[in-house]
Parts: sequence; C-alpha cells; structure tokens
Amino acid sequence: MTSKVDLKTELADLGERARQAGRALGQLSSEEKNRALFAMADEIVAERESILAANDQDLVQACANGLSGAMLDRLTLNPQRIEAMANGIRKVAALPDPVGETIREWTQPNGIQISKVRVAIGVIGIIYESRPNVTSDAAVLCIKTGNAVILRGGSEAIHSNRAIAAALQNGGAKVGLPNDSIQLVPVTDREAVRLLAEMDGSIDLIIPRGGKALIEAVVEAARMPVIKHSDGICIAYVDREADLEMASEIVVNAKTQRPGVCNAIETVLVHQEVLTPFLVRLGPRLRERQVELRADPAAFAELLAIDYSPLSPATEADWSTEFLDLILALRTVASPNDAIAHIERFGSHHSDCIVTRNQETAERFLREVDSATVYWNASTRFTDGSEFGFGAEIGISTDKLHARGPMGLEELTTYKYLIRGQGQIRG
Repeated sequence: MTSKVDLKTELADLGERARQAGRALGQLSSEEKNRALFAMADEIVAERESILAANDQDLVQACANGLSGAMLDRLTLNPQRIEAMANGIRKVAALPDPVGETIREWTQPNGIQISKVRVAIGVIGIIYESRPNVTSDAAVLCIKTGNAVILRGGSEAIHSNRAIAAALQNGGAKVGLPNDSIQLVPVTDREAVRLLAEMDGSIDLIIPRGGKALIEAVVEAARMPVIKHSDGICIAYVDREADLEMASEIVVNAKTQRPGVCNAIETVLVHQEVLTPFLVRLGPRLRERQVELRADPAAFAELLAIDYSPLSPATEADWSTEFLDLILALRTVASPNDAIAHIERFGSHHSDCIVTRNQETAERFLREVDSATVYWNASTRFTDGSEFGFGAEIGISTDKLHARGPMGLEELTTYKYLIRGQGQIRG
C-alpha cells in the first residue's frame, strides 16, 4: 500500500515531468502534433483486444459492486466504441490548430505593434470518473493544443484507463512525442485528488469531471484555476404552441438514448393547455422504454387515466435531482415565464430546450435562459464536443469563465501579448 508521503512524492515527480514535457510540446509544429495523434489512433486500434480485456475486468468488478445499468453503460467499451475513440482522435488531428493563432493585432500611435496570440496553457490535470473514453478525449485534446496532461480516473475504470493511456503513450512515442506528455496517476487513492489539487507549482489548470462530491472536493482543495460542470439537470419545456409529435420525439431521445450522461434531460415542463394531448402521445413511448415518471398533481392525474406505470407523485427534491437513469420528472406550467423561472431555480445551467412553433417565444427562451447551451426544437443530447464539430471534448463547463459549454481546442488555450517596437520608451 502506498503511504501518503510516498504518494505525494510520486505525484510531485509526475508534475515535474509534465512541466518539462509541456515545454517541449510547446515547441512542436502542428504537423508534428498531428503525426503523434494519428499514431495514437492507430495504436488504439492495434491494442483493441487488450483494451477490451481490461474493460472486462472493470465490468466484472462493477457488476459485483452493484453499479446501475446506466453507470455500466458509461463504463462499457466494445469494438464499435473503440473504433469511435480512434476516429475521434483522427478528427481532432484534422481540426485547425488554435495554437499560434493571432486573435487580434494593432499598432499604437507611438508605433509599437501589439499582437494577441493563442498559446498552450501548460500542464492540465483532469480528474474524472466512470467513462474510460475520457482518457483518450482529454489526452488528445491536450496534445493537440500543446498541453501536457496528468490524468486521474476513477477506480471503477482503472484497468481500462491504464490500457488506453498505455496505447496513447506508446503510439506517441513511436513518432517522437516528448516523454511524459501524457501521464496517468497509477493509483485510485482519493488522497491523490487532494494532492493534485494542491500542485499549483506544476499544474496550471485542473478540470474535474464526475459527481457532485468529486467536484466539490476539487474546488475546495484547488490552488489553481478550476473549470467544472455542476449537475446535468437538463430540462425540456413543451410550449402551448409546440408540434406535439416533435416534442414527443425530442423528449424520448433526450431522456432514453443514453440516460446516464450529463446532457440527458431530467425534467419535462409541459404547458397546461397541451398537457392531455401531449401525454397521450408521450406516455406509451416512455412506457415502452420503462421510464419511471414522477409527476406533479395535474400530470399525475392524466398519467393515471392512461394507466401509466411506473408512476409516482413528484417530490420537491425531484426537480433538482440528476437521476442519470430511466427516471423523468414531469411538471405542468402555466406559461413560458413559469418554465423559465423553474429552470432558473432548479436547473444546473447545463442544457435546456424549448419546443415551440412560435419564434418570438423561442427567441425569448434562448435569450433569457442562462445556461451553457440552450436549444429550440432539438434534443439536449447534442451538447457534446463531437456533435458541435470539436472532434472531442475535455468536458462540458457550466462555469462562465474562462470556458462554457462543450470544451474543445480553443478552450484549452490561453493567450499572450507580443509587442514589437523600434526602440520606443515610455515618457
């Protein structure tokens, strides 16, 4: 068993090596970084069987620990997901490199020339749970932007994470990627989270991805900037002027396509004028998918009338719960104002949507709902770096600074000012 002293020393060594790797990464050209990414993708495919075998170990333990079906889905890899992982790496390689981009340039009256240029952040720590694909997504986005990365995954995916990280490291090494550009914390000791969060001497930014307890622990301990996402309490509002067939399709997709992810909806708000016809359409589709509904009194009565099951009365806590399962809270509202007020009070400012034919109502919803992503007539499941054209994502931020929503390449850069003069001095 690793002692706390040994773990602190080990992590400090990881940090120092990452700092050195980050300096070397910053000198690589876009072509060199892309060559490393393509090599990583090839290695992921080549090591598919070893990655799947490692994932099987995690799944056996997860089943023994009683993880829910939704959480098992987040953990599971298969040949198709491995191929998608590799394709995601290739997509990132094909994207424009933001590093070195001139954001703005101008000349002052005294003749000095000023350029605002994108640069790598340096060393990024990623702390995450459950989903082993995060190991790949986080690493390749960091490499593309010239950032060294220290990864700390959860215990439930430790074997998968080790196998994926090894493939990425080996692939990069084959084409000369600096050693230690990608490092995985080899232990799942929770003390490692606190220690990483205190390493402001070597880590420039830390990004936690996971449950509320993990995020709160990182935020409390961190000595460097943190970008996080809070609960994914995503909400759909079905307006009185909605196309109810469209609304039903959107709700079913947003809840059931992958219920265990942060962009799945947890609550549906329905305008009272369309409650009955909407539930007549929606109910059978959700029942077929075995979705448990927790409804307010008006919706409960309507669902009872069509013999919906499983069904229970909603509690106040249900409106602010991220179920991450086939459970959906349903509430009746009297107006768009009520819907917006509910979202502001109970939502997590992640992803919310309105279904309506009325453009004026929709534009008001888009303007007034203060969430990272706001939708009109589309499923919240599109809140994803790949779906936004980013190739992959480092996470979905519900913060407002310095990144918000799906975080792609640009969000993993900062900037600096380059000033060119001809001997000017300040009087």
